[in-house]
Amino acid sequence: MAVLEAIDVTKQYNMGEVTVTALHEVSFNVVKGEFVAVMGPSGSGKSTLLHLLGGLDEPSSGQITLAGHPITRLSDDDVTVVRRRMVGFIFQFYNLVPTLTAAENVALPLLIDGQRIEKHQEKIDSLLAMVGLAERRDHKPDQMSGGQQQRVAIARAFVNDPEIVLADEPTGNLDSQSGTAILELLRQSAEALQQTIVMVTHDPRAASYADRVVFLKDGRIVQTLTIQAKSGESEDIRNIMRVMRELEL
Repeated sequence: MAVLEAIDVTKQYNMGEVTVTALHEVSFNVVKGEFVAVMGPSGSGKSTLLHLLGGLDEPSSGQITLAGHPITRLSDDDVTVVRRRMVGFIFQFYNLVPTLTAAENVALPLLIDGQRIEKHQEKIDSLLAMVGLAERRDHKPDQMSGGQQQRVAIARAFVNDPEIVLADEPTGNLDSQSGTAILELLRQSAEALQQTIVMVTHDPRAASYADRVVFLKDGRIVQTLTIQAKSGESEDIRNIMRVMRELEL
């Protein structure tokens, strides 16, 4: 059963007298525990699609169902509740609060949801340990490297046990070693925790950790590729690059 589904989703923006179509009748679904990468050139609609799937924006037409909730039919308040409790976001630039420690940043979604942080300290510590930052729990962002900050952001995305994790270029600003660690964490989360992950990326190597890659061009899905090894293997990377060349992406 699909945990995330888009049906004939179109998104248009009015730029003065000009209407720009960012997405055109996009349909696809993601099942529980699946890791899907979305690729395409700048302006192809990748980030727009991610924002629509997460309820951060509304489509001009079409339907989106998120964890069984038809968010295109819900009120803004109801969408906010669904998003807060069922979706974890990982952003390219971490979006950590600079005055909070690693543990406090991880706890932030719980605080926003009105939960008592004291009841979740063990869970917060467990997540920090999972991302290899148990000894950094009391450090603030400016005391951590970019890779460490991104791992804090991943722990934060998982703290509410979301059914869906949406990641926008999560390795875009990291060195190769830190990027690999992040991708392995996402792969592990999909396999071991059955998290459903949708990741926007421009990097064929990052996409090769997914179960499949969805290619966007001019706001449309133009190809889908199944990944074999799902671990950064050169053959999968070559296949992704071949499709990109064929599609002139």
